[in-house]
Amino acid sequence: MPGETLSAPTLDDSVARAHAALLRRQRPDGHFVFELEADATIPAEYVLLEHFLDRIEPELERRIGVYLRATQADHGGWPLFQDGAFNLSASVKAYFALKIIGDDPAAPHMQRARAAILAAGGAERSNVFTRAQLALFGEVPWRAVPVMPVELVLLPRWFPFHLDKVSYWSRTVIVPLTVLMALRPQARNPRGVHVPELFVTPPARVRDWIRGPYRSSWGRIFKQLDRVLRVAQPAFPGVVRRRAIERAVAFVRTRLNGEDGLGAIYPAMANTVMMYDTLGYAPDHPDAAIAWASVRKLLVVEEDRAYCQPCLSPVWDTGLAGHAIAEAGGAASAALAHASDWLRARQVTDVVGDWAAARPQAPPGGWAFQYANPHYPDVDDTAVVGMLLHRQGDPAHAEAIAKARDWIVGMQCRGGGWGAFDADNDRMYLNHIPFADHGALLDPPTADVTARCVSFLAQTGVGADEPVMARALAWLRSEQESDGSWFGRWGTNYIYGTWSVLCALNAAGVPADDPAMRKAVGFLLATQREDGGWGEDNESYADGPRGRYHRSNPSQTAWAVLGLMAAGETEHPAVARGIAWLAACQKPDGEWDEPAYTAVGFPRVFYLRYHGYRLFFPLLALARYRNLTRGNERMVSWGF
Repeated sequence: MPGETLSAPTLDDSVARAHAALLRRQRPDGHFVFELEADATIPAEYVLLEHFLDRIEPELERRIGVYLRATQADHGGWPLFQDGAFNLSASVKAYFALKIIGDDPAAPHMQRARAAILAAGGAERSNVFTRAQLALFGEVPWRAVPVMPVELVLLPRWFPFHLDKVSYWSRTVIVPLTVLMALRPQARNPRGVHVPELFVTPPARVRDWIRGPYRSSWGRIFKQLDRVLRVAQPAFPGVVRRRAIERAVAFVRTRLNGEDGLGAIYPAMANTVMMYDTLGYAPDHPDAAIAWASVRKLLVVEEDRAYCQPCLSPVWDTGLAGHAIAEAGGAASAALAHASDWLRARQVTDVVGDWAAARPQAPPGGWAFQYANPHYPDVDDTAVVGMLLHRQGDPAHAEAIAKARDWIVGMQCRGGGWGAFDADNDRMYLNHIPFADHGALLDPPTADVTARCVSFLAQTGVGADEPVMARALAWLRSEQESDGSWFGRWGTNYIYGTWSVLCALNAAGVPADDPAMRKAVGFLLATQREDGGWGEDNESYADGPRGRYHRSNPSQTAWAVLGLMAAGETEHPAVARGIAWLAACQKPDGEWDEPAYTAVGFPRVFYLRYHGYRLFFPLLALARYRNLTRGNERMVSWGF
């Protein structure tokens, strides 16, 4: 039963079954890739994209409809994650998609959704990206969307708003979107479906589309600027607009990225498809065709349902799977060697990406998150893959590790931390422009990414007293919360952040009795659930309690016990109880079920369910516990 200690034979069996289950998922070329699921927004947007283009596939849309209906919650709308609260923007898009697929507005599920949307203020109160989608279908006037002139691509770098000053994901989404906002196309919408019933106030009568955000006085200043631009924009010279559109198209073409798409993320890729269509590119034009193919690559089509992923995660999945395999089967594993060969071939060493605008001296050497995304390598992925290659001790990996280390050192932010894709991408005033109502326009340093970099650098021999490490460790200490936890930007949430930093402190040689370590241990012990596991709600990104949920989850339980073991608590009863919970919840096939979303795209806005997390992390935790309790050393030797 959960909460009990585990016998040695049972632990061995659990590790063996989990190891075998993971190896069954390895692809013939050595890599791993699992589904990456978000909320209803992306599948709904895909349906609307087909109707924008009039490229409708009825059978595919029927299956997406099955998915959308199944994810509707008891409150009538759609949440951003399982068990989550009603979200207006996701619900507006899901309702529109179902209606355009053919669902009767009088059907009970549609009535419930409509009532929930109207009770929340109606579609007029949806977020900027939803209103832009509605404008493309003529549901709202373009004045419902903040002004983002395409001419911004021509601005000099010293200007307060410049593409280099926003995150990579914002950059790739904004550039093709500004072309659409300049040309204002209308969806073909061959079935003539509209959703006026979702508005409390008819769109023509709404006068307060642009409300903020007002998180500071910057919001009010930028709203006034929006008003000025709205009046001035029609007077912009036509020759300048044409040059700006040409510049935007050239930006996209340079980064088109083959079948993996612009930025390798759905919103940027979908905007690219619509941009080419609006500019009159034929569907078989090479650029337009590959852009459409990149979107199609994201589809998950099953026997009776389908959905669209926000992106693909093979490098991340392969790196995480590799660490679990190394812990369970040893660094000499043939499966691990096969995975490592696949990873090494994908290191980005010949493309100087957008990151070089802030760090021109840093030599390329990172890994992207997706199959290919060379302009946007990921610092977190690079550290995880670098640690995996290093722990194998293979001289063939030495050059790849050195290049990764040099790039990561070069990407350190001025304060000592690391962001995910850019350095010093922290001009917080930009999160207050009306367009940025999601509050995620930037890529500032975070504790989890910084922790991974510290772990990698320490594991590969960079001493704690060297400047790059000393600054990073000081930054991490300054970010610790009063309860001992660390915020988790890319995983949910304080459990994820705390695990990440504890691994880094251990790798850097910080002793287990250090006050920061003890406070973090206290946080994890205090949040363990009665059944022995751990769980955390995504509401912790809003006002929810930290480190708590109504049930335990496999990945979050694994993070907690891995963090405790990194802090020297391998023999603590809480660790034994967590390990026992993982073993007790394991299925006969060696896997775990985890319907909860335990990862994040943008806090409070966009959450993720990595289907591989339920395999990687429990195996890593179980195998590490086995190895530490049976060896002569009780301290974790690796950075991850």
